[in-house]
Amino acid sequence: MDASPFRSPQERQAERESKREAVLLAAVRMFNAHGFHATSLDDVAASLGVSKPTIYHYLGNKDQVLFECVRRGMNELREAADRAHATDGTGLDRLRMFLNLYAQISMTEFGRCVNRTMDEALTPESARRFRALKREVDLAMRALIEEGIADESIAPCDVRMTAFTLAGALNWPARWYRPEGEDQPEAIAATMVDVLTNGLAPR
Repeated sequence: MDASPFRSPQERQAERESKREAVLLAAVRMFNAHGFHATSLDDVAASLGVSKPTIYHYLGNKDQVLFECVRRGMNELREAADRAHATDGTGLDRLRMFLNLYAQISMTEFGRCVNRTMDEALTPESARRFRALKREVDLAMRALIEEGIADESIAPCDVRMTAFTLAGALNWPARWYRPEGEDQPEAIAATMVDVLTNGLAPR
């Protein structure tokens, strides 16, 4: 029996996801390179050789496109926290693993977009959802610090301020990292985590 010339529902869905991903990647790269306000959906569409209605079809309006970009980055951070929580070792070991992943994610396209996006760039509703996602990651980091304090692999400290300090430092590569540079994300992350966690271990 000859194969059907028509695509199956699974093939159509896979094609849709592939095109949506292409649009999302084009958008996040332009936001990172030129800034959200200086980038229009016409620019994104032109970079792909498609029309602006195609962007609307796959992702929605400009606010929805930006929120999807930051949501992707925040989900990567949340998954990194979950992975660290599930790993064997001391609390400090798990925290170091999360911080290493966090630093590497901050140098990816979506991670950079998270750290370059201010709430004011989003609509009030999208900004509220963005803050909620950031809160989840902050609480996950605090939980890892608390686990380290509980098993005495981390010295007693102000958990909230420690989490803010660590996140603040690890967010900065989103501003200065250049993919064409000599240093690779893995090496940068390892160095930063060493510097940041040296002061957390009990003396």
